[in-house]
Amino acid sequence: MTVISLFGDHPLASQFEALHPEDVLDAVETPERRCTGRFLVLNSYENRVYQLELEDESYIVGKFYRPGRWSPEAILDEHRFIDELAELEIPVAAPMTLANNSTVSSVKEILFAIFPRIGGRNPEEFDDEQLRILGRLLGRIHNVGARAPAEFRPTLSPASYGASNIESLEKTGLLHPDAAQGYLQTAEQLFALITPLFEDVDLIRIHGDCHRGNLLWTPHGPTFLDFDDMLNGPAVQDLWMMLPSYDEEGQRGRRVMLEGYEEFRVFNPHELKLIEPLRALRYIHYATWIARRWHDGLFKRTFSHFGTLQYWQRETQDLREQIARIQMTMQAYY
Repeated sequence: MTVISLFGDHPLASQFEALHPEDVLDAVETPERRCTGRFLVLNSYENRVYQLELEDESYIVGKFYRPGRWSPEAILDEHRFIDELAELEIPVAAPMTLANNSTVSSVKEILFAIFPRIGGRNPEEFDDEQLRILGRLLGRIHNVGARAPAEFRPTLSPASYGASNIESLEKTGLLHPDAAQGYLQTAEQLFALITPLFEDVDLIRIHGDCHRGNLLWTPHGPTFLDFDDMLNGPAVQDLWMMLPSYDEEGQRGRRVMLEGYEEFRVFNPHELKLIEPLRALRYIHYATWIARRWHDGLFKRTFSHFGTLQYWQRETQDLREQIARIQMTMQAYY
């Protein structure tokens, strides 16, 4: 796996911050694909994403990757996965071929890709039939994901999303000194509890960030977007993120979604025990992501409470509550 620094000292950080609209237009245009000059900046903390109008009145989406996040090989891992899905007519936004005959190119050394714009709406709620449709599609996606691993992508585990992130957090110096010991000890307790649960779990290519914000419902049904966080991991990661609540309604919804899922792929019920551990790991991963991006003024403005004593006390409490939920789940299974 290719690993690149995620901190703010990347040599291309200044080019990324100084990326101009003219650079974006020059990058995506070819003799056959001309822009009108009208564009819309889309919400994205991680990358620079633009909706661009073409002269034929169609639209494309240009994604310009934050330096240090992914290597070209890792991005191509994502694109190959999406292309495999598209070949089976699974509804995804597939990357378009660029002037270099690849789906990845660069402008001012900033990697980028372009995708067709998909029209639709972000669903707020799902009825049972929609849940079964999503389950069927996720089963098909995971059948493709199980064909081969993503060589240049990370693997979701307590080591990668847990211990490695904690090590990175300590290096940032953003853990409040009055809360650091309690947070770190709680994290260690969590890792000791959940690591055995990940033994002998099948790890396949998954979407990785499969929440409603990365789903559009069109007149033809759902389309899955933004595989930027694609990785090797347990199938249940995509299922719980689509229905994240841990109350009875969330559990019922996941059961309905699994009815559709198992029409196309057998689901290992053991993975249901991983939902709360995965949720806890996401808490740690999310906090580490903010810390790694703290050099970016956008993050300081958006997450102004980050790094305070109250912030880390709340994070510690959240992890402790997750430990309690995990222990209750383990008692229910054993």
